[in-house]
Amino acid sequence: METMAETYFIFAILLLPLLLPPFLKHFKSTFLSKTLPLPPGPIPWPILGNIPHMGKKPHITLAKFAQSYGPLMSLKLGSQLLIVGSSPAAAAEILKTHDQILSARHLPHVLTVKSPELNHVSLAWAFDCNDKWKYLRTICRTELFSGKAMESQAVLREKKVIEMVEFLRGKEGEVVGIVEVVFATVFNMLSNVMMSRDFIRLGEENLGGGMKGLIRSIMEVVSAPNLCDFYPILGGLDLQGLKRRGEELVVRIFAMWELDIEERKAERRRSSVSSCRDFLDSLLDNAFSNDQINYLIGELFTAGTDTSISVVEWTMAELIKHPESMTKVCQELATEINQSNPKESHLPQLAYLQACIKEALRLHPPVPFLLPHRALVSCEVMNYTIPKDARVIVNVWAIGRDPTIWDDPLQFKPERFLNSTLDYKGNDYEFLPFGAGRRICPGLSMAAKHVPLILASLIHFFEWSLPGENDPTGLDMNEKFAVTLQKEQPLLLIPKVRK
Repeated sequence: METMAETYFIFAILLLPLLLPPFLKHFKSTFLSKTLPLPPGPIPWPILGNIPHMGKKPHITLAKFAQSYGPLMSLKLGSQLLIVGSSPAAAAEILKTHDQILSARHLPHVLTVKSPELNHVSLAWAFDCNDKWKYLRTICRTELFSGKAMESQAVLREKKVIEMVEFLRGKEGEVVGIVEVVFATVFNMLSNVMMSRDFIRLGEENLGGGMKGLIRSIMEVVSAPNLCDFYPILGGLDLQGLKRRGEELVVRIFAMWELDIEERKAERRRSSVSSCRDFLDSLLDNAFSNDQINYLIGELFTAGTDTSISVVEWTMAELIKHPESMTKVCQELATEINQSNPKESHLPQLAYLQACIKEALRLHPPVPFLLPHRALVSCEVMNYTIPKDARVIVNVWAIGRDPTIWDDPLQFKPERFLNSTLDYKGNDYEFLPFGAGRRICPGLSMAAKHVPLILASLIHFFEWSLPGENDPTGLDMNEKFAVTLQKEQPLLLIPKVRK
């Protein structure tokens, strides 16, 4: 990060004539005005602001800052104001009390859907919660995430999980990358719901590498520090080439299913009877264009797979690291499922497994910062002013490890969620892995099904061990920061079929 800071400093010096006027305007409004008190925060550098402070793991940096400056902070990233909430009280004010005012979205410059022509096709990145966004969300909720839709999809998800189990039986005694196998399984669950076919074949060389590599690359481009976000005046220059790179990746991922869309359209033109068998048919019935379909399906694939595999990998890693908890999960599965295959109907009875998932979500939320909100107008939060167009984020990673909220916050203790009413549905602001308010993750209901189903099957059918003589208690749990919080060293395990 020191090299990155030096790069920004050089750019700032070269562009000083352009950047000085907005900096002076900010100085005047921040330090001379008594009517707009901002939340406290670390003193920014001239021109650069707090960019040099952020480091490679900004979720940890901002959690430490919150200990000094309080649960609501302000920082400067270049010329842009960032407001950070790091407590349940701050999160409740941002996501509940002032949800309507703060429900607009700050869009990274790299996103193609930043353009007005495409913004209305995005669930996660729409500028604001307007009628077009509500219409899009209603279609997705009805066709994908409603109770009726989830029930109709259950057999499909169970089928994909059994295919995963059969594949792993053939890998007994070999080293397996958990992320690779789970990615292919989740992706095919989604692709069958959306387009009625598999996109990835389990067992291929570089299992899922093409699609997974594309999605991870997109996530890395979106989360990369971008001068155009820090200094919008540079927006048209794309000095780091991130926007160009992002557009290239988008074209590549769309190519994966563009032929499917055209074939489905042709099929519907040939047939006089219109049958709605999947999400693609629903979108065509609602006269969605190819661009709308591409961007919406691409967003659902990207968000749905990367977050889910993150939760599964972190939960498995914590259970490997804590064999006493793994034993309790095994005992619960043996009691509740016995000799049958895990089904979604079993999930409500798997209280300890669900507690392990919640504890992994607390320690390793798939999205450490909720996607950045934007203030539609100025408002007052916790006796501070949030100016119009300020970028606002909630550090759910910090909240999940706050010692004033959680006993032994750094310890994996699933028991804390047994006999507890805490849930991740957006009503408990000390536990927000999927967000809350208008912008809560729309796919929460689907993740709540396929994540425990996959984990139950992995554990019910196999015993897992680390390669070599590695001590599980010493398993590397370092994080890699991106839009989703990844395990820095991918989890590699050896399956052994349970007798």
